[in-house]
Amino acid sequence: MTCLKNWFDRRTYRALPALAATFSLAVGSAFSAYAADLNYGKVGEPVHLTIGYQPYYTESWSGVVMQPMKFYEKYLPKGSTVKFSIGLQGAVIVNAMLAGKQDIGYMGDMPAIVSTTKERVADLRIVASPGLGVDQCNIFLARKDAPNFANQDEALKWLNGKRVAVPKGSCTDRFAQEVFKKKGIKPAAYLNQNIEVITSGFRAGKIDAAVIWEPTASRLVLEGLAKRIASGTSINEHDGAFIVMRNDLIKQRPDVVKAWLNAELDAQLYMADPKNAGKIVEAVESQTTGFTKHVLWTSLYGSYPASQGGTPERVKLPFAITPEASDLIEKATTFLYEVKSIHTPKLRPEAVMPEFAEAVLKERGLKAPIGSIKAMPDSAYTGKK
Repeated sequence: MTCLKNWFDRRTYRALPALAATFSLAVGSAFSAYAADLNYGKVGEPVHLTIGYQPYYTESWSGVVMQPMKFYEKYLPKGSTVKFSIGLQGAVIVNAMLAGKQDIGYMGDMPAIVSTTKERVADLRIVASPGLGVDQCNIFLARKDAPNFANQDEALKWLNGKRVAVPKGSCTDRFAQEVFKKKGIKPAAYLNQNIEVITSGFRAGKIDAAVIWEPTASRLVLEGLAKRIASGTSINEHDGAFIVMRNDLIKQRPDVVKAWLNAELDAQLYMADPKNAGKIVEAVESQTTGFTKHVLWTSLYGSYPASQGGTPERVKLPFAITPEASDLIEKATTFLYEVKSIHTPKLRPEAVMPEFAEAVLKERGLKAPIGSIKAMPDSAYTGKK
């Protein structure tokens, strides 16, 4: 894998658009006809996979852990190879999968859902879930000089008449709009901004609040640029990550699908063990740039008071498509249809294929969710701050 540190710099980051918001347009201009199936060989033969994954999205870090731990070597046919390709946002991974450049993708709920609606380009399916939570994507931050609020309701009311920014079309957008609707909030401005612009906005005092996902949310808080004021616990709204596979891979190589999901299960079990926290953070740091180990640790394990939307469980590890995950997919699909990011209010039945993950769990005598990652006090972090 070409490490992101070899080519990623601030100029590259500043040039990124709000990809999730413009994803449908990008796909429409890049592809126009049915794509031919790729050839993955016969069952039992070596396979050569490219995996798209997001080290800059904490909820999908089982894909990050997979690279150094190589759990897949135990299950894939001998002679197989695996290449990992970093996606700065889920839309980047989806585009690569649609173009036949990547075979399996780790991504947030919104790009995962959008990907399954592009079957005229390539048939992509949701097969498993690396993580679910309420405060991984659903995090409200306020400017650093905002008042110290007694609770989340007080903090959210403060947003009335304020300038709020999100990357529109993303999970943060869905959460923000749901909060506004349920709490009767009317911001003075609702801005479509990417993460870098939001960071600059907090630094320059140009925005009052934003909704941002981990680990960027922890970075902004620990760097003193913003303060956390609320999360999905305020309205019981979930966020999540999903694993997407090309259907030609699924059809031709069910053995590979099963092998990868067994490796994914190992990765989630590894993440569920708090003894592995240090190694997990080291793995993520080696595959990212601009984030300290303390920030990365906080994004996965950090504990916050209930008044700021803190929760004792930072990430649930469902592995399979649980009822909770299905509910999230349904809600997010409705939102994407309402904002005209997808053409259908309901996904085709075959867009989500839970049977492979369920079969793996049954064979290994486990049930979903297979574990969770609990919040820890900051004193539990033993590295450099």
